[in-house]
Amino acid sequence: MTAGVACAFAVLYATGAAAQSAAQGPHGALAMAEQERRLDALKPGSAKGDPPARVVAASWARTIPAENALTPERVALGRKLYFDPRLSADGTVACATCHDVSRGFTDQRPVAEGIGGKLGRRNAPTTLNATFFTSQFWDGRAATLEDQAKLPIVNPIEMGMPDGAALIAKIGPDADYRKMFQAAYGSAPNYDDVGRALAAFERTLVFLDAPFDRWQDGDAKALSADAVKGFALFNGKARCVACHPINASSPIGSDNRFHNIGVSARHQDFESLAAKAQVALAGGGGDQVLDKLALETDLSELGRFLVTKRRSDLGAFKTQQLRNVALTAPYMHDGSMQTLWDVVDHYNRGGEANSYLDGGIEPLALSPAEIDQLVAFLFALTDVRFAAQAKTIESAQRARAKTTRPFRETDLAFRKVIPFEARVQGGAK
Repeated sequence: MTAGVACAFAVLYATGAAAQSAAQGPHGALAMAEQERRLDALKPGSAKGDPPARVVAASWARTIPAENALTPERVALGRKLYFDPRLSADGTVACATCHDVSRGFTDQRPVAEGIGGKLGRRNAPTTLNATFFTSQFWDGRAATLEDQAKLPIVNPIEMGMPDGAALIAKIGPDADYRKMFQAAYGSAPNYDDVGRALAAFERTLVFLDAPFDRWQDGDAKALSADAVKGFALFNGKARCVACHPINASSPIGSDNRFHNIGVSARHQDFESLAAKAQVALAGGGGDQVLDKLALETDLSELGRFLVTKRRSDLGAFKTQQLRNVALTAPYMHDGSMQTLWDVVDHYNRGGEANSYLDGGIEPLALSPAEIDQLVAFLFALTDVRFAAQAKTIESAQRARAKTTRPFRETDLAFRKVIPFEARVQGGAK
């Protein structure tokens, strides 16, 4: 990605004059002190492990491992670590650089940027509501938030620490950290507890109070007429609910499974990449090997296959949450879709044809009005605490969608042609 492209994304998803005028750190992230001030204003969830509103207590309990129960001391330690650039090798990048409070707890860029301006291969997911996923990263290579939290610290292009010991050598002498680790875990600073504390803090980032929720609670005015029609499409003709169930047991709108919807198929040959992956993984995997392949090489496009080596997982990526989706553009694992209209266009045409396309992906025959209604519903899934920011982003996306729809293919959506037709008939496509 060129600097010019990065700038274009920043303009499209700028969160307002306040964010732009405040002091900023590397990669456009807001200054850490200002991020913390804004976090306090948002009033995140309980640090005592209480179930969030509208979440079934048993479902909430399953998101918190017994060995890392939520306590105020652990959350406080995790918060300090989250905003501390000393976790990176050159002292420039904190967790909050790519998971910025002012940018929807992501970076609103196509792919994440680490130390020294190094770019990864995948879009940075938001840390909001991440505790509800049963695996972490786009390919699910980390089973828990605790495991996930440690890997960016030692990834060469993210935070660049040589290993966990180097991190502890750097922050361990800090008197505040020594006191906080002792209070949280009864031990001196250590790498495993860094991961546990970061996970504990992230479990307080639960934001599930959206207009959709208030409408379901009985406030008929919480949703627009278009959003109500969009919800019906979501559960019916558009078939979104098949992979994005939203209910008290599954509040974020993800089935926690992996699907090939063809995003990578636009520019990758899965068979060739899979053969290269088999060679690269022949000596054994391991977290850091997988991390390197996923973030630094073209093999990233293989998705879940890198973890399982199953052909059925070629090009498959985790179903992302729909909560706060207004804030998390650009979309897909490679950040290749800038608006929710692009996303719906992609599904409306039946995804991108390839030999491993998920069996549930097919043309939807949505009319232009129905696409607008579905998008209206998706915007209604963003927490009311981000309402002003979401409104700005929705306006920017709507303006772009009026002139730019790169994934819109009406003939495919209405089956006037089929994906392999030109090839079967000897055409060039």
